[in-house]
Amino acid sequence: MKANKWTSMVLVAAMTVPVLAACGKDDAGTTANADEAKGNLNATGFPIVKEPIKLKFLAPSSTTPDWNDVLIFNEYEKMTNMDIQWEMIDEKALKEKTNLMLASGEYPEALHSAGLTTKDLIKYGSQGVFLPLNDLIDKYAPNFKALLDKYPAIRKGLTMPDGKIYSFPRVFDPNFTSVNMGTKLWLNKQFLDKVGMKEPTTTEEFYQFLKATKENDLNGNGKKDEIPLATSGDTSLINMFKGAYGLGNRGTLHPYVDMDPTSNKLRFIPADKNFKQLLEYLNKLYKEGLINQDLYTVKSEEVYARANQGLFGAVMTTNPRTAYGLDYYIGSPTLKGPNGDKLYSNYKASLVNIGAFVLTDKNTNPEATVRWIDYFYGEEGSKLFFMGIEGKTYEKKPDGSVDYTDLINKNPDGLNYTQAISKYLTWRSSGYPAIVMEDYFKGSEGQPDSVEAAAKVKADLPKELWEPFNFTNEENELMSTLGADIGNYVTEMQAKFITGQVSLNEWDNYVNTLNKMGLDRYMKAYEAAYGRYSQSK
Repeated sequence: MKANKWTSMVLVAAMTVPVLAACGKDDAGTTANADEAKGNLNATGFPIVKEPIKLKFLAPSSTTPDWNDVLIFNEYEKMTNMDIQWEMIDEKALKEKTNLMLASGEYPEALHSAGLTTKDLIKYGSQGVFLPLNDLIDKYAPNFKALLDKYPAIRKGLTMPDGKIYSFPRVFDPNFTSVNMGTKLWLNKQFLDKVGMKEPTTTEEFYQFLKATKENDLNGNGKKDEIPLATSGDTSLINMFKGAYGLGNRGTLHPYVDMDPTSNKLRFIPADKNFKQLLEYLNKLYKEGLINQDLYTVKSEEVYARANQGLFGAVMTTNPRTAYGLDYYIGSPTLKGPNGDKLYSNYKASLVNIGAFVLTDKNTNPEATVRWIDYFYGEEGSKLFFMGIEGKTYEKKPDGSVDYTDLINKNPDGLNYTQAISKYLTWRSSGYPAIVMEDYFKGSEGQPDSVEAAAKVKADLPKELWEPFNFTNEENELMSTLGADIGNYVTEMQAKFITGQVSLNEWDNYVNTLNKMGLDRYMKAYEAAYGRYSQSK
């Protein structure tokens, strides 16, 4: 019933706006309301507002179905004096329904975790539907402003071509190496010991380990059925190994473009001669049966079953212990390639889910709303968001660290770990606005073995990471047409090269096709966006 009432109110409001404007009262009324809202605001500390207020926010209904009665936001309401009335949208229909709401004018005061893209921000920001946040951040978001000041690249990535910031994003703490790595390459320590090998440090040594895994019955089941390297698709495969060929020196947010160290100009990675060399290496692994032959079709259930049969010599996942319950894997060091390159390129920049939270022009308390969301970009807010309430969902340990209580770890109602988290917290919903800190994030990337694996490659990370580039409307149109065509062609051909469906003797024809498709126009758009990004303050 709340949704219907809200929609009716919006329609009534929409119908009365022209009348008020015609009478000359709209601007005066708006100013009076704004002054009243500011007068109710506490500039610092809690509560955020002196007298309670209600605001309408949109959020996705997925792992936590109803945020109107969830522990952390119930607690935060007491702290802030702000009652958020959550309009929950099924995550599967989120994009479609959000677009309809924005197009019709029937939208709430803020959109939380709605998965908005740069294109959305530019479109609705220029129309005035999304509020520009630059001044509001400077005045009312001390945590987020400190983050932008400390890491200027994040500010660059958030700033649209018109110079305005329209959103609060999800941010991975730049010091949290494991979460920025995401998928890692893990080695079966039991297999290494059985074949008498040390951890491989080069692509050739890794190849020799994979061969030894294939040629021996290392899991002792009487069959040579081991899968030397297990993966699903080729995205992680390419990202994981391209650093050994000197590629991907600006991170994975720009999978096709980095900086050519010889010319100091933007480089289209899939057309570079080193990319051909990478594909030759991956084709060799595939041809010799050292990669699972169904990498393009394998289902997650099959991966899980194979893992639990002890078949994998090496695997690419966030953490094989949390994913498969296997504790005998160790993180691989960075592999040096045949030309002496040693770069861990499978690494994200910190700015992810750029449109995680926006304020709309219907927001009656923008200053309070900015203060409300800013809390989750500081240490205490991050602890609340990811850990919940001390004494209920988490407790402090003697060493000062925090961990979930048995309400999460050994739920008395029989809920598993993820179910228990989702009952009390909302961070398992994707695309949330907050900073992800190592001290408080207890997902796979925050586990001690993941952190240990990340430490092995820390010295080999890219020296500079690019945040997202923000294209103009015209450039976005080009990227959604020509860019999509080029991306589809690259995806198709790299799969054919890896599996041998197309010989790498056809490389020159492949590059010529890219050029005929309009690669020069693609790169000019990229160069223009990079120019704005690099000059942005």
